Amino acid sequence: MSSWLKKKSNALEVYTIDVILGRRADTGAAIYGAFLQLLSYLFSGIAQLRFWLYRHRILHDQPLGCLVVVVGNLTVGGTGKTPVVEKFARALQERGRKVAILSRGYKSKAPPVWKKWWWALTHAAEPPPRIVSDGKQVLLDSEQAGDEPYMLARNLPGVIVLVDKNRVKSGAYAIRKFGCDTLVLDDGFQYLPLKGQLNLLLVDKTNPFGNGHLLPRGILREPIKHLRRASYVFLTKSNGERDAELEATIQKFNPGVDIIECAHQPQYLQRFGGDERQPLSFLKGRRVLAFCGIATPESFEKFLRDLGAVIVARERYLDHYRYAEEDFVELSALAQKEGAECLVTTEKDAVRIPHDRAWGVPLYYLRLEIDILRGASDFDEAVGRICFPQNGSRPSVN
Repeated sequence: MSSWLKKKSNALEVYTIDVILGRRADTGAAIYGAFLQLLSYLFSGIAQLRFWLYRHRILHDQPLGCLVVVVGNLTVGGTGKTPVVEKFARALQERGRKVAILSRGYKSKAPPVWKKWWWALTHAAEPPPRIVSDGKQVLLDSEQAGDEPYMLARNLPGVIVLVDKNRVKSGAYAIRKFGCDTLVLDDGFQYLPLKGQLNLLLVDKTNPFGNGHLLPRGILREPIKHLRRASYVFLTKSNGERDAELEATIQKFNPGVDIIECAHQPQYLQRFGGDERQPLSFLKGRRVLAFCGIATPESFEKFLRDLGAVIVARERYLDHYRYAEEDFVELSALAQKEGAECLVTTEKDAVRIPHDRAWGVPLYYLRLEIDILRGASDFDEAVGRICFPQNGSRPSVN
């Protein structure tokens, strides 16, 4: 994609997000919003038809004879899913399960189109899924694997991480090649060909369902009533206070479902290009340039401010933005201009930045982990239902 086309595409994406979030109130935004609403009706019809076809067994899922755990959400972006997948996979591994994480590798580098056509024309077998981690070492970088699969592979030694849009194929491969007995579908709530025995649904407590509209007018991938498909609901980004209205909505569509409330807690600052770690107190009173390319940059910046950082400048990029050298040059110049003592970004952004690049001031990323605030016993129960099913039976779906 040319630089001009990339800029135009990014500009349209930013404008669309502004319209969805109600940041623009001009006539053009109203017309564009109405157009997106029409597309939303079409998307809703197609999505619900697809669920109906699977529910009535016109389309069939493909069992693999293996335990399948689905982690996903009703909305696009920003629920903090990756740390939950990491925590759950680690808990399963510690209890003796042979775990594989199956990801579609969002915005990873896919095979060229001509290869896909060649496989179709020659009836040649498609290649196996991309192995991000074989449990012993990380084999692909973030560009080839995608940001989240690479992060998971790096943080979960001993866990298999595979990338392929066909999760049935990658699941069968994980069982055959690595002897896995537990498959975790990362962002798999809408992936119906491989049915989960447990469906873990994540809901961002700070913005549960957006404006209530489906894509592309809103951020919903499927109607709110599909909360009923969840075995457990994880409320992410919690501040510890109960939200009676949100919990009532969840119980309305899924009576009696267990709700697990959790927060993403900062752990430490990791410096690029070395093993140096700084405690969180390092940020107190320090002049910081914050930058990130994630779905909810506000939450990252709030973490820094709450830790005492003085944000003298900030740069926000699109989610999964692929940085270029010119971006780094501009960030370095801005840091120097504003007198920043360091640059801080997210772990997700860190995987898209060369570690051998020299910076004028130190560059760190903020490491986050999931902390269960309420429902820890329910989390342990979910893990237990997989590892130690009663009477040797497979866990059931609520």
